[in-house]
Amino acid sequence: MTDHPLAVSDDPRRELAEFLRARRTRLLPQDVGLEPGPRRRVAGLRREELALLAGVSADYYQRMEQGRDVRPSEQVLDALARALNFSAEESRYLHSLAAAARTPARGPRHHEPEQVPPTTLRLLRTMTTPTMVVGRFLDVLAWNPLAGALLGAFTLLPPAERNLLMLLLHPEADQACPDRAATVAELTGMLRTRIAADPGHPRGVELVGELAVRSDEFAALWARHDVEEAVRGRMRVHHPMVGELNLEWDAYPVPGAPGPVLITYTAEAGSPDDERLRLLAALLDSPDTATAVTRQP
Repeated sequence: MTDHPLAVSDDPRRELAEFLRARRTRLLPQDVGLEPGPRRRVAGLRREELALLAGVSADYYQRMEQGRDVRPSEQVLDALARALNFSAEESRYLHSLAAAARTPARGPRHHEPEQVPPTTLRLLRTMTTPTMVVGRFLDVLAWNPLAGALLGAFTLLPPAERNLLMLLLHPEADQACPDRAATVAELTGMLRTRIAADPGHPRGVELVGELAVRSDEFAALWARHDVEEAVRGRMRVHHPMVGELNLEWDAYPVPGAPGPVLITYTAEAGSPDDERLRLLAALLDSPDTATAVTRQP
């Protein structure tokens, strides 16, 4: 395993330690009702302060942050989550890391490439709104013509580069996606959550390493250890053919192996955005426009 500070660790105890340390140092004493006190030399809470708030010994908590072989109970994890003001998503992530740390190390696993079922490809052909299939690590596996129109030249890239984070970390992405920075932060949190669900997966390890080297923005976001379990959201995009589109998206698990999700973008019926989507669909139906559903070879 690489020693790069942002590398995905194959030791879940290290991931648990780094997550706790990152979130502790972001929490100010006054956020949890403590007096800041003079001459503080550390950012955020001290280990001893967090241990006191969670009702565990300072030595036990220190061993957790050191990545040593400790097996915190569900009650201890819940107490730490409360002390750190975790959201429900963050609490679930903490529990998943601890569960992985308690599981004996497994040997190398064989990972099959993600596939889109033929029935899902047929479903894509029937969708009248932009729809795509996104893999567990945000790789775009398949899309219908309207989604292809939103993705643009991205669809011409090699499969390994058809990744939503790669798309939005491109220097020119701000021009097409005004809310790009917020979307990148959300996607980074989603990626961390998905990697925790399948630690050591070669695609996840490869992707994080590549993005960290290519983008200082991603590196800074990844170091924050934020997590997201987004299943719906909004997207604003400037499209060269129809202008600005404000769309809502929802994610639905694809039947079969866990990981890929079907993401569909919609606009309220009768709204200006709905009219622009209909216009875009009409433009795609012109003889000069390719409308075949594309998928990763």
